[in-house]
Amino acid sequence: MNKEDNIVKNPAVIDILTEEFDDFEEQVGKFREGKWNPVDFMAFRLRHGVYGQRQADVHMLRIKAPFGGLSADQLDVLGEVAEKYAPLKKGHITTRENFQFHHIPLKDTPDILRLIGEVGLSTREACGNTVRNVTGCFMAGVCEVEPFDVTPYAAAYARYFVRHPFTQALPRKIKTAFSDCEKDCSIVSIHDVGFIPKLKQGEKGFQMVVGGGTSIMPRIAPVLYDFVSVNEYLKITEAVLRVFHCSDELRKNRMKARIKFLIDRIGIDEFRNMVELELEEPWAQRSFDPTSLLFIDDEESDAPSLDGIYADIEMTDEYKEWISTNVNSQRQQGYKVVTVKVPLGDLNPNQFHELANISRKYAGGRARITQQQNLAFRWVPEAALQEVWNILKSISLADDGAHTITDVVSCPGTDSCKMGITSSMGLGNAMKEIVSQQSLKNDPLISKMHVKMSGCPNGCGQHHIADIGFHGAVAKAPGGQVPAYEVFIGGSYQGSTRIGLRTKTKIPAKMVPSAVNAMLIYYKSNRNEGEEFTSFVDRAGVESFDKVLAGFKDLPELNKDTIATYIDWDRSIKYKLERGEGECAAVSYTHLTLPTKA
Repeated sequence: MNKEDNIVKNPAVIDILTEEFDDFEEQVGKFREGKWNPVDFMAFRLRHGVYGQRQADVHMLRIKAPFGGLSADQLDVLGEVAEKYAPLKKGHITTRENFQFHHIPLKDTPDILRLIGEVGLSTREACGNTVRNVTGCFMAGVCEVEPFDVTPYAAAYARYFVRHPFTQALPRKIKTAFSDCEKDCSIVSIHDVGFIPKLKQGEKGFQMVVGGGTSIMPRIAPVLYDFVSVNEYLKITEAVLRVFHCSDELRKNRMKARIKFLIDRIGIDEFRNMVELELEEPWAQRSFDPTSLLFIDDEESDAPSLDGIYADIEMTDEYKEWISTNVNSQRQQGYKVVTVKVPLGDLNPNQFHELANISRKYAGGRARITQQQNLAFRWVPEAALQEVWNILKSISLADDGAHTITDVVSCPGTDSCKMGITSSMGLGNAMKEIVSQQSLKNDPLISKMHVKMSGCPNGCGQHHIADIGFHGAVAKAPGGQVPAYEVFIGGSYQGSTRIGLRTKTKIPAKMVPSAVNAMLIYYKSNRNEGEEFTSFVDRAGVESFDKVLAGFKDLPELNKDTIATYIDWDRSIKYKLERGEGECAAVSYTHLTLPTKA
């Protein structure tokens, strides 16, 4: 009998400890009474997923969904949080497969933690210099080409490192991803730690990469080991984190305190030597068999029957287009994966609840978050697709174009983030009209492109790996400051990941949609037959795009006819740069002594 068969199902990937809620509420009370130093309290609340906003006296609450997994009950509770506690009545899906709720008063956060805890959701170590949410491919377990389902092992990883004694005080955060096959849909190559499943003579294991990242020094993660057994991946990861933890020089400059900077300085071979020396230490001599930590969820047994009676299919053009872009086959015959295209990742309470109902009736009571800020339902009977589409249409979530150029990605930007420079969400909304033009949308090569934007260089919108990406900047104009964007072209994350090339042209925010249109027309008019955008960028050169963009970079004098250039998207007053320091970089934890045995 497989050892995995003995594991009891547990709806909570991360253990829910009610005593933590009581302690958090007590400490919040003490802070509000002035009994906590603000900097020390910041470190405390960050470990509980409560992040400061650029707006005073409100916070962002980040809820983790390990490997992107959600239940129907969890979707309902997220809708309840949006309705009862979020002033804007919405929740936001991130590219890290979290849910964020913004503008939350600190006094309400303990109640929210208890509410989500009742359905097995946690904010523990969703922020701060910790091991962040572990992301996974939404096709894991149903992918037609995967060596094995990585879901149990991604969950075991999350369970092992949450609340781990030394992961509370790392030099900076650790981002981890598990892909389900070599196509690397989870983009492990831009993560601090990443895993791609492999079978070696029938043994389960992973190719393990380390030191990827975006932000100010984007790097593709080099391979640490080509094969790591499932019985050792936790041990080797712990060795990596111990090396990282003990790198005191990283703590001297917290802006450069990521694994990628260490590897860039010493090289992957020397880093591997340091890991192997760490593996000789006493702590590493015990068993790291993950069996007791595995998250075993028999989705197939809960899948809807293929013999169900569903509504007749109405093969309209709209429905056919949705089927072609938003529905994928899974390896289990008769079932489909439905991707719900969520505009810029925002959901309102009613949408949460209706998605929960879809999950219960058509998807075995489950859903997965994608790194494209969407939601996916697996185990949907093919015969039920019409009914699912009808419900999605009733809640304005039946748009086609998932995973295409119309599926624009954006971080919250200046809507809430302290580090935001521009209104990236506003730009994302403005971009829809451009990328949805039929002449572009119906072009197969343009349709497969991706547009992503971040409100600052940190790259939460993953702009570095987009065909066309932007990060927020500020430009000096005759009439003062103008919101603007740096432009990146030729990035990719499908098949093989590559970092986009930075153009020399900075574009005023209000000109970006027109600039994108011009770039797409230039590509369409000058490409070779079948030439994809990344290949075209390599052939034509970045300089050619700077020429295309030259007509969009002018910064006019300030007058009544040009004032719009000085106002950001979705704003009504003249732009002024207001940027704070990111809390994870600002807070400094005490250097903890490592335990000899975790």
